[in-house]
Parts: sequence; structure tokens; C-alpha cells
Amino acid sequence: MPDTVCKIIRQYNKGRIPEEDMQKLLRIARDYADVKDHVYQRYGGIRSISKLYPGYTVQNEMTRSGLRESLGLPSVYFYLAIFDALRELRAHWTMVKTQVGKQVNAHEELKEEEKHFLRYLLKVNNAFDAALNGTEQKLPKEVQRQYDALASQVDVKKLENYLRRQVRKRTKRLHVEQVAGFSITERAYRYGDHGIYISVKEKRKRIHIPLTDGNQYRRQIYLRLFPERGAVEIRVPIDVTVKKRADHDRKIGLSMGMMTMLVTDEGHLYGEQYGQLQSQLSDWLREQTSRYHRNREANPGRKKYQAGKHRMEEKLHSYINQELNRFFREERPGTIYLPKLPKSGRGGPVKERNYRSTTWQRGYIRSRLRQKCREQGAELVEVFGKDISNVCSRCGAMGKKQEGRFYCPACGYEAGQKVNAAQNAKKRGASQDHWPVGDGMQQQTEQRGQVR
Repeated sequence: MPDTVCKIIRQYNKGRIPEEDMQKLLRIARDYADVKDHVYQRYGGIRSISKLYPGYTVQNEMTRSGLRESLGLPSVYFYLAIFDALRELRAHWTMVKTQVGKQVNAHEELKEEEKHFLRYLLKVNNAFDAALNGTEQKLPKEVQRQYDALASQVDVKKLENYLRRQVRKRTKRLHVEQVAGFSITERAYRYGDHGIYISVKEKRKRIHIPLTDGNQYRRQIYLRLFPERGAVEIRVPIDVTVKKRADHDRKIGLSMGMMTMLVTDEGHLYGEQYGQLQSQLSDWLREQTSRYHRNREANPGRKKYQAGKHRMEEKLHSYINQELNRFFREERPGTIYLPKLPKSGRGGPVKERNYRSTTWQRGYIRSRLRQKCREQGAELVEVFGKDISNVCSRCGAMGKKQEGRFYCPACGYEAGQKVNAAQNAKKRGASQDHWPVGDGMQQQTEQRGQVR
């Protein structure tokens, strides 16, 4: 467990920002987005993969392109936009490789030596680049020796064609979907006069934004803009010390729901109003979407929609964090066992239910739970989730569920459906070797054999 963990601190403006100053910030945000889009278009293909690491080739080529001069964008923003785009391109290719790797592992017709060769291509950047582009492999001496040994056992052309097909299915062109804000280095801002001074496109000019707090930081920050409200949100990443508390040593099973956010193995409820807030959000989104499609010609913009959606999501997220804080304060967990849920399925015939399912904030809840576990020094463990709500936590027999209750015909055990699932999560996690969150593939494979 690390001694420190990164946490995002938020600062807010005090009073409405003047329209003139907001327009100056918006111009930077638009130019910032233009630079990122330029990088996506020029370096998002397979022929530019080798230029993404470490990225200085892209930086030099972008400098010579003349784009910064044509936009009149200060260099502190121009180069940050480049490396923001490069970071997202690298993350995209990492995701593609992960997905292809899973496909390779699951392919039953591939021989083991063929899978080994494909995994090697996915692991070595230069080999992956050459395989996609059909060029000769030119690797460091020791790496080339390993590649030649693996290649001698397989049909290289066949496997490289297979790799290209799999990558092509999963590759997409990135683009900036919404002009929301931009990053700022230490050189482009300073705190003072109960606010923050931010550099703009005019030389030697800065605008002053009063803040609601007097905290000051010296690191790269992100400025999120809300022009319709004349407001900004400053996001500051800071390192905080992990709170390792001796009295936080309990092992707790959790079950996550769409109505009550979390239920423990002892039947304690957290987030009882979650379902109501979630329903308000999903019903509002459904109504707004229907209204938009009915009046599309007379409704060219969606600014009010985005602002309303943001307000409702912020209210829901605030409640989620509030209840998670209460959970850690009252339960004092050292280890948390959480079922690994399946991916969201396709929509069904009931539109209202579809909206509630697709807007379910389970990804946000899990990410915040994981973050708070890091901050509190607790361990979050995902356990095999198949039939976790259908099996009796007392005797292991298959039971029945009715109106939120679980009944076991074998031993007569009766409990809340979510309580039974949480008890199973704790039982599965505590009775066998487990893996921290992130090793879901290995965990599922090995646990599947034990559960059966």
C-alpha cells in the first residue's frame, strides 16, 4: 500500500466572472481543443505509433507546423495541449492492446505458441508497430533474438494479418467532443488578492478570478469552464498521506444496488435515497431527449440540456461521496469484498428501465470507493460474482428471490436479497485466495473453477 495517494482538490470562483474575461478563457479553450484535434488527426493512425513514445518528435513537428503562430496561442498552452493529446492516444492504444490480448487468450483455435507470439508483439512497442505496418522488424539485439526464436515456430504472415484485423476492429479516431476547459502550468498562473491570475492570449496580460477559498498550490492544474453560469472549476491534483488507522481492520462484504447504493453483510444500508435521485436523473434525461427530438428544428443548441444534466449529476455524485464517507466512518473497514458485476447488457423493451440501467452510476461508485480505499488504507477485493445473489450464504444451495427477499428451500434461511449477496461476497473473499482490484481476468478464471 503506498504511503501517499493522488487526490483532486477543487476550487471555485466567487461571484460571476465578467463576460469579457470568460470569452478570453473560452478562446484559449477552443484553441487548446484545436491543437489536440490536430494531433489526433495527424498522429492517431498506425503509422505514427512509434512517434508517440516519448513524444518529442511530435512536439518538434508541431512546432515547425506553424499552428501555434496561426492561433496566437501562448507556448505554455500549446505544448500542454500536445502532450495531453499524446497521453490520450497512448491510453487508447493501451486499451486496444488489452482488448486484443483478451481476444487472443480466448481464441480456442490458436495454438499456444501462436498466442505466445501474438502476446509478444503486443508487449514490445517496436515489434507491434512493425507488424501493423508490414515493415521489417528492427529490434535491439537481445530483443531481436527473442523475436526470431518465437517467429521460427509460427506462420508470421498469418498471425500479423490476424493482429491487423483485430486492431482495425477496435481502433477509432479520437476527437475533442466538447470544449470544456484546458490545463495550466505553474508559469501561466499565480495566486494573489484572494483569487488567481491566469495568463491569456494577449501578451503580458492576466485576468483575475476571485476564489471562495484562500488555498494556494504550485503544480499543473485544470480549469473547467461553465460559460452559461459565468463560473469555473479549478482541479488541483495533490498527494495526500494514506490514513492507516489501527481500528480500521474489519472485513466487510458489500452488495451494490440500483435503489439502495450499498448494503453490508450485516444489513447496514448506505445511500437509501440513491434510487430516488437516480430515478430523477433518468426520468429527466428521458424527457429531455424526447422533447429534443420532437422540436429538433427549433432547438439548435443543447447548452441548457448540458447545464441541467451537469447540475443533476453533481447532486447525485455529492450524495454518493457523502454516503461513502459515512460508510468508512461507521464501518471502519480494513478489507472490502465486492462482487464483480457483468457488463451492461443491451436495452430491453421498457424504455424507462433502459434509461435507469444506462444511467446507473455504478462505474462512478466503484471508482470513488476505490479512491477512498486508497486514502483510508483499506483493501478493495473483487470476488467472483456469478449467482452471488441466487446462492444461499448459509448452506450454498440455490434459493429463490421475491420482492427483494431471498428464501432458501434447503435450509430455510431468509434474508434481504442484497444482504445475502453481501454475505456471499464476504464468504467467497475470505474463504479463498483473492486478488486486488485490477486482476479481474485471473481472479475470474481461478475462482470459476473453485465455485463450480
